[in-house]
Amino acid sequence: MRISDFDFPLPEALIAQYPAAKRSDSRLLEVSAGVTDRHFTDLTALLRTGDLLVFNDTRVIPARLHGRKDTGGRVEILIERITGDCEALALVRASKTPKRGSKILLGEQVEATVEHRDGEMFTLRFSQAIMPLLHRCGEVPLPPYLKRPAESADGERYQTVYAKDPGAVAAPTAGLHFDLEMMDATLVAGARHAWVTLHVGAGTFQPLRHENIAENRLHSERVQVDDACCDAVNRTRAAGGRVIAVGTTSVRALECATIDGALAPFTGETDLFILPGYRFQAVDAMITNFHLPQSSLLMLVAAFAGTGRILDAYNHAVREKYRFFSYGDAMFLTPEAAA
Repeated sequence: MRISDFDFPLPEALIAQYPAAKRSDSRLLEVSAGVTDRHFTDLTALLRTGDLLVFNDTRVIPARLHGRKDTGGRVEILIERITGDCEALALVRASKTPKRGSKILLGEQVEATVEHRDGEMFTLRFSQAIMPLLHRCGEVPLPPYLKRPAESADGERYQTVYAKDPGAVAAPTAGLHFDLEMMDATLVAGARHAWVTLHVGAGTFQPLRHENIAENRLHSERVQVDDACCDAVNRTRAAGGRVIAVGTTSVRALECATIDGALAPFTGETDLFILPGYRFQAVDAMITNFHLPQSSLLMLVAAFAGTGRILDAYNHAVREKYRFFSYGDAMFLTPEAAA
């Protein structure tokens, strides 16, 4: 397989720059036996009594910092993960790659020292504790295709209503469509809720580098699947219900914690790269946003629903002027074998 196999034409005007006025005002494209145009509130009609919705409860941190070199050049830091009170792994954007030992000035009294580089990531040591610094000076790390600076409203809208565990630098965007009313409505429809945590890393913004897909690797991300989630999944399966992952991050969390068809508690790292041909063990249906052309996330949904079906659905969405990417519309997917 090649990256170019997962391309589709997308007019720039369809890339949503702002969220819908209300979270659940989004559209929903159902991809099952065919494609059906719906509204997101129609999700309750697609649920069955006994279904389990699995949400990613990670919370986005204000991970983008702006600084300058001691020579005056501007620097942008995107925190990948905090590894200690004063140490973090980060992407660093500057006119020239900073060298080991160089200083990045953040305001008048804070500096970050470059300690190490591993590929695209830099280990930085800060002169103050990082988390208070981020809450004081950091910005919501909007994706690069949102061609505008973060605004005050993004602090709330680029966060799910159930976000709990801080650590992500990008939102699990399928969850952005759920407001409190929709959360309650899914329970009334007979579904139950379970939670995983996958801290989406800065690597999610990085394009795949190699045309031959097999040569690409994903950045590792932190995952926790606890006993309560495993119990909920196992009870759902035993009762004949469906496990419905809300977002590709929930899919990856569940799949990386499943061995030989059995979901077990898991805390650790995953770089699971799901491609067509992958055999899903934990997920029966999926709610997801529309993803970038040639991206690993598009490959994941193609693996789940079938490459031809997904590309046909995306072309339909373009014709019908769905809104794409993080602040865009959603899809409800069933697997290719179930269509």
